[in-house]
Amino acid sequence: MKWNILIKRILFLVAVIGIWQLIFTSGLLEEIVFPSPISVGEALYNGFTRGDFFSALGASFKHLFIGLSMAIAFGTLLGVILGKSKQADETAGMYLIAMQSIPSIVWVPLAIMLFGFSEFAVIFVVVLGGTFVMGLNVRTAIQSVPPQFKRAARTMGTGGLRMFFRVEVPSSVPYFMTGLRLAWAFSWRALMAGELLSNGPGLGYSLAYAQDYARMDQVVGIIVIIGVIGAIVDQFVFSKLEDNVRSRWGLA
Repeated sequence: MKWNILIKRILFLVAVIGIWQLIFTSGLLEEIVFPSPISVGEALYNGFTRGDFFSALGASFKHLFIGLSMAIAFGTLLGVILGKSKQADETAGMYLIAMQSIPSIVWVPLAIMLFGFSEFAVIFVVVLGGTFVMGLNVRTAIQSVPPQFKRAARTMGTGGLRMFFRVEVPSSVPYFMTGLRLAWAFSWRALMAGELLSNGPGLGYSLAYAQDYARMDQVVGIIVIIGVIGAIVDQFVFSKLEDNVRSRWGLA
């Protein structure tokens, strides 16, 4: 990231916090009991110094790692099947799009009815949140391999599994990286939805706990944590991986 962009973003954030503090000081937020940025900062400081937020983050990342790994595996397998089989794509492809359009929060009641208020219910929601978007991108990747690549490979005697692993897989890597980035984003949102209604540890559970005790400063603080983690992971991990792949494949 260039320094001038970083400075602009920091200045913008400082301006937003300053405006927030001015509005709070003016008394315009008294009727809705909205906290000041100072009280939110104190809630964040206290939560981290006591270790509450660290333990919640650890639990959330455990759920995310297990669920996202399963979503990537299932989504890749599903996408390859739909991308390679015309019959499968014509029958199940439309329903994959329908499943991907369902909000993650809709899966929570089903998960609770199937698995109760357990960690597995949270992981189940995360898996469903990331599998379908991953499958769509992998299907698109397989179907978007340039025909001339396949024709050139066939003239050199390449076919079957060798065609798949030597031609189709390398050509599909940029789409696969986009799928990873989207699967992470969808799984992160699904994780928060699942943990909100769970009885186990995690950021979502901490958010619901703070809401039950009317701790608005903690509620806003946890929302800030969720947003910051999402932005950092996307910007410094998946976005960079995607840009590097697109650059190496000559697509940048």
